[in-house]
Parts: sequence; structure tokens; C-alpha cells
Amino acid sequence: MAVTTDARDIDAAGSSSRKIVERGLARRKRNEVIFKGIGLGAILIGISLVAVLFGSILYKGVPAFTQATLHLDVTFDPAIVNVPEKPVQGADENDADYYERLLSWQRRLVFVNWNRVIQDAIAKVVPAAADNARDAAGMVASGERVRLRDMVAEDPSLIGTTKAVSLVAAANIDVWLKGNIDRSLAQSKQQLTALQQEWADDLYDRGVITMAFSSVLFTNVDSRSSPATAGLLGAMVGSIMMMLIVMFCAVPVGVMAAVYLEEFAPKNRLTDIIEVNINNLAAVPSIVFGLLGAAIFINLLGLPLSAPLVGGLVLSLMTLPTVIIASRASLRAVPPSIRQAALGVGASPTQAMFHHTLPLAVPGMLTGAIIGVAQALGETAPLLLIGMNAFVPNVPTTPIEQSTALPVQIYLWQGNEMRNFFEARTAAAILILLAVMISMNAFAIFMRHRFERRW
Repeated sequence: MAVTTDARDIDAAGSSSRKIVERGLARRKRNEVIFKGIGLGAILIGISLVAVLFGSILYKGVPAFTQATLHLDVTFDPAIVNVPEKPVQGADENDADYYERLLSWQRRLVFVNWNRVIQDAIAKVVPAAADNARDAAGMVASGERVRLRDMVAEDPSLIGTTKAVSLVAAANIDVWLKGNIDRSLAQSKQQLTALQQEWADDLYDRGVITMAFSSVLFTNVDSRSSPATAGLLGAMVGSIMMMLIVMFCAVPVGVMAAVYLEEFAPKNRLTDIIEVNINNLAAVPSIVFGLLGAAIFINLLGLPLSAPLVGGLVLSLMTLPTVIIASRASLRAVPPSIRQAALGVGASPTQAMFHHTLPLAVPGMLTGAIIGVAQALGETAPLLLIGMNAFVPNVPTTPIEQSTALPVQIYLWQGNEMRNFFEARTAAAILILLAVMISMNAFAIFMRHRFERRW
């Protein structure tokens, strides 16, 4: 009887233990499901927010890649373009005298009434424009007058002829036709006169004005006098110059520093301090590097403000910790057996490093370097502190000339008072900057897979 009681007690205890275990398993599985759900939800929320961000930028920026353009037959009337024949250098004429005559001829071109040339061209399709000079001139971007002048300067034979020319419409015409302005506002609050509104709608319906690809966005520099023809060429050239300086300064120095610290530096208190400071520098806000660059390169060394050289050096300082950390991680990823095998066959530590370890670490180093350069491309704060927020209406030809950069140009356009035109222009510039950065990151991924080796 006692044996039976003991057996029942054992069965009861076992059943109770199984229930406890089952409840624990059920709770653990439930927690795992909840944790997976939270993780999946966080990913979906993150992707959704990024999609909303990119969607809003695309929605605002894509229309800016097309621009209202007038297709007119422009007559270069000799009575208006009243200039003598373009000077030709004589056989016995020195260069100074020839250039003086050429400059005098070019000055005559500058004083031509190009507004009248445009007015006559518009009057061919809108007869009322012949009696409304101001309204007619306001239909075309002011920068197009310079383009007509340059066309004649390059080819004086145009004088006396009629040529089909596509002229960029004024910014106010563009926003009117794209619906970026409230047409129900009172006329006193409109940016266009009643005649210009009527002409714009009529010419658009007749196909004289079309939404053509905005090539000026890529071929022109920024402009305050002609917003419709403002472009990103100067900013893109400035960014390219700075990125070249970063690649030639930060990447070699960063890779060599990583090689020394990882392979040759003695492990002591000094190297520990250096490593800690490198890791800390990678987390320093970029504006601090701007302050450092302004203090050293501009105040101490006297380098020019708003120059790609200074911008490139500042961004190199900012990128250097990233390159060093990525390069050291790549060196650590190479199996120790590679070094040991090289040393075992008689190679010196230097030969083992540069002939065996470094080539195998190159893919990771390239990835870190390209991502670091892409990060530097999008920085704005350090460039503002070295004067790159100045208005620069020209393309830099050397790294010491004044310039701007893509992120700074975005910053300047974002604050432009003509919001209904430059808001789309700003979004388009952001798309271009993102396209460059995504391309650089994609190239880094390609290079990593192209040279990656598995052990």
C-alpha cells in the first residue's frame, strides 16, 4: 500500500513538473513571437518612413527636371543688333591691339537691346506683345538675353537671319503653368500681370510653350538675377574637387595609419591613447571639424575662404577616423594563418604585410573608404564655417578659387525667398546628391564582392 502511494506521489510530481515546463515553453515561445513581431514592426515602420521621405522628395523634385520653355523664331534684326563686323587679327597687328578691338566689339554687343529682340520674337506668336514691352520681356528668363548675345558673339553671321531658338521661360511663368501658385488669388497678389497670365496659358495650349528637360540645371551656375536659369554646375564641380582632395589625403593617410597601428605599433599606453582618440574622433560632430578647419587652414595658414582646397582638407580630417577604423577591421578579418605562413617561408614582417595581408584586406578597405567619402560628400555644417555659404556665380577652375558644394547649394536654395519655384529646385538638387551617394555606396558593395575572398 505504501508502494502504491509513493508511485502516485511520483506521478503527481512528474505531472506537475511537466505542466510547469510546458507553461515555461509556452511563455518562451510567446515571448519569441512578440519579440519577432516587435522587430518586424520596427523594420516596417522604418521602411515606411524612408519611403514617405523619398516619396515626398520625388514628388516635389521630379517636376523640377522639366521647365517651361518657349520655342520662338528669333530674328537678329541688324537695326537692333547694330554692331560692326567681328574684328579679325591682321598679319602685322600685335595681340594687345587685336584684343582691345575685340573687347570693344564685345562691349557693343552688351549694349544691344536684347529685350527688343525677344519682344519681336514673342510678337510673332502674340501680336499684342508688340505694344507691351515690359510684359513681353517678363515672359523669358533674364539669363536668356546673355545666351542670345553669346550666340551672336560666337557666330556673327546670325545677324540679319531668323533662327529657331528655345528660350527658358521666366520662373513665374514656370510656377504658373505647373500650378504652384494659387490662381484664385486677387490680381494684386499675383506675380504675373493679367496679360502674362493670358499669354502663358494661350502659348501653352498652342504648344509654343512646352515643359522641356531642364538642361540648365546641370549646365548653369547659380544666379540671383535669373532664377529660372540657376543651375548646379558650380556646386557639382566644387564637390568633385573636394572629393578628389579627400580621396588623395584621407584615404592613403588613413590606410597607412591603420596598417601601422594594427601590424607594427607596439602595444603600450601611448598606442592605447591613440586608438581611444581615433574612436572618439569618429563620433565628434562634423561642425567641430569645421571650427578646427577655420582655425587652422584659414586663420593660421591663411588659405582662402570658400575654396575647395580648404573644404577638402576639412572633410579629410572628418573622414580620416572612419577610414582608419574600417581599414583596421579589414586587417583583423584576415586569418592569422596567412601572416604565419608568409613568415614561415622566410618573408619579413613588412613583406608578409604588403605582399599577403594587405591585398586580402583591400576589399574591406575600399568599402570603408568609399563610404567615408560618400559621407563627406553630404556634409554641410563644416563647409558653412569655412565660408562656403557665399554666393558664387562661377565655376571654379582651381582648388583655391571660391566655390560652393552640392549640400551648401541645397541649403542656400532652401532659404530662397522665391519658395514656390526653389522648393522643387531644392528637392531636385537633393535627388542628384542622393543619386551620387547611392551610386558611391553601390560601387563600394560591388568592389567588396568583386575582390572578396572566402577562407
